[in-house]
Formats: sequence, C-alpha cells, structure tokens
Amino acid sequence: MNDRYSRQRVLPEVGPEGQERLRNASVLVVGAGGLGCPVLEYLCAAGVGRITIVDHDQVEESNLHRQPLYRMTDAGHPKVHAAKAALQALNPYVAIETVHARLTPANVRELVKPAEIVIDAADSFAVTYILSDECRRVSRPLVSASVLGLSGYVGSFCGGGPSYRAVFPEMPRQAGTCATAGVLGTAVGVVGTLQAHYVIALLLHWEPSPLGQLTTVDFRTLRTGGFSFRSASEPVGSLLYFIAPEQVSNQDTVIDLRGSDEAPTSALLAALRIGVDEIERSANRFSEESRIVLCCRTGVRAWRAARALQRRGHRDLALVAFGD
Repeated sequence: MNDRYSRQRVLPEVGPEGQERLRNASVLVVGAGGLGCPVLEYLCAAGVGRITIVDHDQVEESNLHRQPLYRMTDAGHPKVHAAKAALQALNPYVAIETVHARLTPANVRELVKPAEIVIDAADSFAVTYILSDECRRVSRPLVSASVLGLSGYVGSFCGGGPSYRAVFPEMPRQAGTCATAGVLGTAVGVVGTLQAHYVIALLLHWEPSPLGQLTTVDFRTLRTGGFSFRSASEPVGSLLYFIAPEQVSNQDTVIDLRGSDEAPTSALLAALRIGVDEIERSANRFSEESRIVLCCRTGVRAWRAARALQRRGHRDLALVAFGD
C-alpha cells in the first residue's frame, strides 16, 4: 500500500499532506454512466477515502463502448453494484457505498449532506438543477459535466461560488440524448477524467481554485475553451424548482406534458394531459387557487410550459421530471 500512491505523492502539489486529505475525503457521485465511469475510476485510484455512487440504471450492452468500468457479464445488473465490484478490485482501501435509486428532490438532502464534494455525472438537466440548488443551500462544491455528440464541458459551481443557475438561468428549449444525437466513447472519457481532475484540485485546495471555472472541449476540432464565472450573479425573480412525484398533493393541478404514445398512463393519475405546444399557444389561464405542477420526462418541456404560464401571470408552479 505504501507504493500505491507514490507517483502522485511525490508531486509537490500533493505530497503526504495532500494524500491524507484525499484519504479523509468523502464524495458523492451521481451517475455511473459514461461520465461516471472515468470519474469513479480515477477518484478511486487516487485514494479518495469514501465514494458514494447514486444511479438507478442497469448495465446494457449499448453502454459498453463508453463505460469501460463494466463487462459483458454485468449486463442486466444494476450499475452501482457492478461499479462497486470493479472499484473494490481496483483499490480495496477505498470505501464504496451504493444507492440504487434515482436522485430526486426527495432524497437529495440526505445524499448531499455527508459529502465534501458533489459530482454531477448524470447528464440530466433536472438532476443538475436539483443538485445545484441543494449544494448552494449547504455550500457544497458541485462539479458538473455534460457531453453530447462531439462537445462537452466541465464546471465547478456552488461551495461559495456561483451556482449552476447563475451561469445557466434557463434550460434549452430542446435537449438531445446520447441515443438520438450520439456520443463518442473517447469524448466522455476525456470529459469524465477532466471532471475527476477538478474534484482532486478542490480536495487538495489548489490555488487558484477551480470554483467558478468552466472548461469546454470540442472533440471535432480538438480545441479547448472556457471562462471564469466567479463574478456571475444569482438569478432573481420567479425561479422554477423541481419536486418529486411523491411531493405532489391532492390540491395541486397536475399537467402531464407527455403524449399517450410516450406514456400511455400517467404516474400521477389525476393529471391533465396537455402538450407543451398547446400550453405555449393558448392564452387560457388556470385557477389561481392551487399550485400547478408540470411534468415530463427530462424537465425541459415542464420548464418551457412553466415559463409560458409565468408570462400569463401564474406564480405558484412546480416541475416534475419522471426520467427514463
């Protein structure tokens, strides 16, 4: 064990003191997919003492070109369990905890609380906003990354720096997925490794701090970019927040924006079925007597519909992202 970390401990930026910081650190990694695999591997290999993995998904064969933590024999098994087995084989001196569940507004507080740093590797807009809101509330650094197609970014938010909302106050009107837009395994590998590097820099208290910094990578042109957002201001006004399905009450007016082909039956049985385009086109207002809860798969359509309703004067709104 004394030789395991010798090549990094010899660095003056690490040293024995830095290695001890890594050993005593506790991080939360949300997502064990394309980004999560290199994040987990490199943090575990570096000797980060306690790693908690949160993921609801199972290993599929289509994952393997970009998630080399897994093997064909892992197909059909929960990612968190397969990841734990691989990481313990890599470094048995690191404590690995697993949560086989989706991160939601209902469980985010208990998951974030024990972590020194939170890593967003879920590649979900809803999860990023949920994590950013909680990390800002408790002043935890959040290292978030995303890759789609041949471009990606890594940024470090909260923890005393600006939140994700300060840099990205609005969701895009549409969001692609790896299944529809494609993704290259090497792209997520590079961005996930860079994300792990951000985390190590934070744990070792390097200066200047990566807090408030965002790095972009264009894998088509092989160019990197980025910017500092340390002076970014937090958004004001009517902010939109996500809630969990179990936090919806009988008094709420619930609108499921998914079509019947996407979701033949809504998980919220009393939900109205109205498309986002119809809400954006219509001038009708809903009753002011109850909160309006807008639901979709990723949260993008719910955000669009909520903004349309805000323009018509509605203020008591909440969003639900059901996920895949």
